[in-house]
Amino acid sequence: MLRGINLGKRQLKSAELKAVVESMGFTAVKTILASGNVVFEAGDAEPEALERDLHAALEKATGLKSDVYVRNRADLEKLVEANPFPKEAEERPSFLVVSFHRESPDQAAIDKLLESYDGPERMVILGRELFTDFPDGQGRSNLIPAMQKAKLSHANTGRNWNTVLKLLAAVRA
Repeated sequence: MLRGINLGKRQLKSAELKAVVESMGFTAVKTILASGNVVFEAGDAEPEALERDLHAALEKATGLKSDVYVRNRADLEKLVEANPFPKEAEERPSFLVVSFHRESPDQAAIDKLLESYDGPERMVILGRELFTDFPDGQGRSNLIPAMQKAKLSHANTGRNWNTVLKLLAAVRA
């Protein structure tokens, strides 16, 4: 998953992304939607090495600098199984967002933010991922600006639940 793709000037066509990944020797390459999602066969490659290598290859081939977050099939299956908001995921999947991080978000910092924030959103950290339920949608939420003000928004990339399920289906295919 690439961060911030096809937002503003950070444009990357799915065909370009696929070509870069294939040029690295990976197989069964498929892009999902047009937001920087790609699945592929990587054998026993370590996710951290894949993140570095994909970042470098994308920059070299396209000039685009984007953070890359790699999760394997087991990671995605575990994430979907552990979803702390199953009812919300079923009823309004586009309002449930999973933020993928390199390291686990700081629980104490999240707790401190939520003590002074009175919005309807709920957040749960599971491993390196932060699940956020946006009952009124992200566009109407004051949570993201509050997180930025509290300096909690370190590098991550978010995907709504629909996209998470599409990624899982693609790695299982």
